[in-house]
Amino acid sequence: MTPRMNVVCLTGIVAAVPALAQADFLKDSRLNFSTKNYYFNRDYRDGTGPSKAEEWAQGFVMKYQSGYTDGPLGFGLDAIGMLGIKLDSAPERSGTGILARQAVSDDPGKPYAKRADDDYSKLGLTAKARLFDSNELFVGSLQPAGIAVIQPNISRLFPQTFEGQQLTSKAFENLTLNLGHISQVKQRDSTDFEKMGITSQSGQYSSAARSDDFKFAAADYQITRDLLASLHFGRLQDIYQQGFVGLKYNTPLGPGRLLGELRYFDGSDAGAALGGHVDNQALSTNIGYSIDGHTVSGGYQKQWGDTAYPLIDGTVSYLFTELQVSNFSRARERSWRARYDYNFAAAGMPGLTFTTVYVQGDQARVVNMNQEGQEWERDTYITYVVQDGPLKNVGVQWLNATQRSNYTRNTDENRLIFSYSLALK
Repeated sequence: MTPRMNVVCLTGIVAAVPALAQADFLKDSRLNFSTKNYYFNRDYRDGTGPSKAEEWAQGFVMKYQSGYTDGPLGFGLDAIGMLGIKLDSAPERSGTGILARQAVSDDPGKPYAKRADDDYSKLGLTAKARLFDSNELFVGSLQPAGIAVIQPNISRLFPQTFEGQQLTSKAFENLTLNLGHISQVKQRDSTDFEKMGITSQSGQYSSAARSDDFKFAAADYQITRDLLASLHFGRLQDIYQQGFVGLKYNTPLGPGRLLGELRYFDGSDAGAALGGHVDNQALSTNIGYSIDGHTVSGGYQKQWGDTAYPLIDGTVSYLFTELQVSNFSRARERSWRARYDYNFAAAGMPGLTFTTVYVQGDQARVVNMNQEGQEWERDTYITYVVQDGPLKNVGVQWLNATQRSNYTRNTDENRLIFSYSLALK
């Protein structure tokens, strides 16, 4: 679908709403426009292949969320339209994930010879229904949130989206239930839906394996005001399945707050095991303390079993070590993490935040490598969003990463993002 067709379709949907509307369908609807100017530079310090990946793009997003029609069973419609425009790219440095691209050579000896499209667009439609204000069903384009076994990647110009159904229920006090089925994925830099695969993890799993059936179930129970318990499960048919148990604690302590969280995963192969044998257990932990805008945190993480952490291709992990370049999730890998955050609102500068995080990993078992896998990464994030005045909601963010490893290419990375959002309704 062309960019113009996407815009026309989205405009037509919004214009048609009055004919469908009853009471709160329109009154509770929201229309938001956002734009993002994204520069990405990943500099490879060694190894073979391109010396860097570098692109610059402009993105526009129009998002409409209706309310629900009157009655115990209400209906609604959500729509999202996305348009990405190439500002700078070249085949030898494409592949940053912010621009769609096409092959410019059939030569298998040139796997990186792909040219970014001048522009690309996407349209997502989601029908929804609500029963007694506590149960919601979504059908169509999905971005599952808060589900540990499937985390959509939102780190580029546009988010990764899925096609499927999701039922969310809050019918029971302090308990949130989610059930879902996904049949296709649209990657963050693609305009096409496709079947889902498993992330290769440095050759651990077969990237050629595909499935059109991912089911998930999740239960989150607020035991006390300070303690949340979670139990989630996901299964990618004939490839892998993964269970998750989590505990999250956040409570006042002295002049600040104590933070603590445990995340445990258990993955195994499923059905025909088309992606290869899966045997992974992972424990990811975090403990921290927050006071006067400062938050100091850290934790220990360990992978057990014979294989790496499994996840759907293109998604991100729900590990505390999910950073810009690496996620420290190879087989048997052990890692430590330290993080510092500061919110300058405590110093009278609301909208400005700073984060730095360091992770060190070792004991990794990497496919076709006889020695112990080791890596480290240091990330720094600085973000500022204007809080008021004529430039309100204009944001700028700088993301910097330095990663070193004895089994992947050493990498320095910078991302510079200018953003703006405006609520039109």
